[in-house]
Amino acid sequence: MNELISMSESVDGSLPLFAGRSFRVDYDGLAAHNCYAPDGRSVRYAIVAGPYAGASGESPCEWRELGEGVYVISWQEANGATVVHIDDFAGGRSQAYFTAADLSFHRMQGTLLALDDVDGEAASANL
Repeated sequence: MNELISMSESVDGSLPLFAGRSFRVDYDGLAAHNCYAPDGRSVRYAIVAGPYAGASGESPCEWRELGEGVYVISWQEANGATVVHIDDFAGGRSQAYFTAADLSFHRMQGTLLALDDVDGEAASANL
C-alpha cells in the first residue's frame, strides 16, 4: 500500500541532508547563500549577486525528499516572493522557480556548493 509522505519528511523519517548546513547556489545572473536550520524547517537566505543582491531574510520552509540526495524545498519570503528549489545535494545541481515581489517569474538552474564544507563560518556570518 502506498503511504503519503507529508511535507518536511523524508522517506525514512530522518532529517534532510541540508539540515544545519549552508549552501551557495549560482544561477545565470543570480547567486544566493541558503543556510538551513538544524531541524530543516527554516532557511536564512541572502542574495549575494544579481538584480536582487542585498535581499536577505529568514522564512519557514517545507521540503520533501524526491530521491537519494534530491529534495524539493519551498518558502515564501516576507516581501511575498515565492521560491521553489529542486536541489540535488549529492550531484551539486539546483533548479529554482522564483516569483519576485513585483510578480516577475524566473526559472533558473545552476550549481549548488556546500559552504560549510569550504568556509561555513564566513558564509553564515554574511547572513
